[in-house]
Amino acid sequence: MTPLPVRPKRTEAMATRDGTRLVADIWQPEGPGPWPVLMMRQAYGRRIGTSLCYAPPEWYAARGYIVVMQDVRGRGESGGGFALFEHEAADGADSVAWAAALPGSNGRVGMFGFSFQGSNQLLAAGEPCPALKAIAPAMIGWDIRRDWAYENGAFALRANIGWATQLAAETARLAGDREAQARLYAASRTASFADAMPAWPEHDALLQRYSHYAVWRDTPLDDPYWDAISPAARRARIVANGPATLLIGGWYDSHLPGTLAAFRALAPHLPARLIVGPWAHFPWDRRVGALDFGEDAITDIDQQQIAWFDRWLKDAPGDGPGDGPGDGPAVRLFDMGARCWRDFAAWPEGDAAPGATPEQARLGLDGSGRAAIDMRDGRLLEAGAGAPGWESLTLDPWRPAAPCGGSFGWPPGPVDRAGADARADTLTFTGAPATERMLIAGDVRLSARIESAHASFDLHAVLSRVAADGRSFPLAEGYATLEPGAVSVPMRATCCTLQPGERLRLSLALACFPSFPVNPGTGRPPWEAGIFDHQVVTVRLRRDKSILHVPLRAAEEQA
Repeated sequence: MTPLPVRPKRTEAMATRDGTRLVADIWQPEGPGPWPVLMMRQAYGRRIGTSLCYAPPEWYAARGYIVVMQDVRGRGESGGGFALFEHEAADGADSVAWAAALPGSNGRVGMFGFSFQGSNQLLAAGEPCPALKAIAPAMIGWDIRRDWAYENGAFALRANIGWATQLAAETARLAGDREAQARLYAASRTASFADAMPAWPEHDALLQRYSHYAVWRDTPLDDPYWDAISPAARRARIVANGPATLLIGGWYDSHLPGTLAAFRALAPHLPARLIVGPWAHFPWDRRVGALDFGEDAITDIDQQQIAWFDRWLKDAPGDGPGDGPGDGPAVRLFDMGARCWRDFAAWPEGDAAPGATPEQARLGLDGSGRAAIDMRDGRLLEAGAGAPGWESLTLDPWRPAAPCGGSFGWPPGPVDRAGADARADTLTFTGAPATERMLIAGDVRLSARIESAHASFDLHAVLSRVAADGRSFPLAEGYATLEPGAVSVPMRATCCTLQPGERLRLSLALACFPSFPVNPGTGRPPWEAGIFDHQVVTVRLRRDKSILHVPLRAAEEQA
């Protein structure tokens, strides 16, 4: 459509059911309308608007929408106290009802935004909210305890402290505590994780005063608190309300498991689409890590969202998908090897991915026991082709393995990890060069038999593609706190065409510090441990009882 002229921005306020004043900026097309409403509820101040990953608000308004950028409770100019995710369900529902009644509105509301601004859409959608017809959550937490605060039982140390420090600095600023704001700002720039108790950093008292950090660290995983702040606990109500849901993720986004979990939970029950690009949390561009994924990787999410919202919010939308411009394939994945988008009718589910044979989807481990000190020794083979045997792996807490790109490293993305793979505290198993183009699309998982005299250990598993020149770029990784015996490590999903000559590699280490705390091996939760608790941890992996589940099949040309 031809962009419409947009009126000057105006600022308005509303009151929630408990009387809290929430402030919003509003952009509206010229003319009487009526127009549907697009709303983003911001935790970082409404004036940051959509600037990190989306076109500016006036761009959306020019496409025929009333656009509302609102400060959530306790942020920006809105009243009340900010308590992470605790008010977003009720406040979100109240805000949607208010937005639907704005002058010129057609009564239909959509919500968009990523990260916090994505999860709060789903929380609102779990409340009675009849005007909310469509949402577009991007890079979200679904079950906050499992796919945001923790990763397979491991506390996300660096991410949790980093984000809490950012939020705490803003809370201190709003409270007029300049000294605290300055200390928190400095801490965000000088974090070393060299404290005797890494999960209790030097600025821990300020985090307790001004953020959620201590609550996330100290609340047991089975506490009702987690359900109270998690969209996953509201799944039945979200489904009953039925907003059309466009979910957006990134292969190197730390929140990818939450985005995929939300799609799996909602797609069978309401109109839903999933788009996953080659991006980290932000920005969404063609250059990620050390690679340029080409022009197709430059975000078109603005256009995708407009098509989605046009489909569900304008005129008289149909009863289901299939007859509008926002109706694309259910799943749109960026292929990081072919550097193009691939469309699927449904999520390609692991070993059952279309066209994947059991032999292709299950890779075994082989070697002679020297896979940690000689990268030529460990091999990936068809499952069952390797000989029985063990590989030993050691964690020296004086020099724990660190992240390298991927989802946990900084910078994130496809960074060459060949040097990390060469460490003697990292097992590597590398496959033979591909002889034809092979597509990996779907979930990746490691199942293994690991023995240890220690009560617990952590395992960092990384699947990489190895170029002909030896560079190794991560595709999917997972991290878990485990006990000896049969273990399973869910890894992030991926989509990548291997080119002839490229190989797959599995890398295993017992640490990924400071992304996660060092496990002392005592059975005590690693985040409760200090450097005085650390000890050398050793494990033995049974090669012939270990399987890497990779949905691998011959690649078809993509139009």
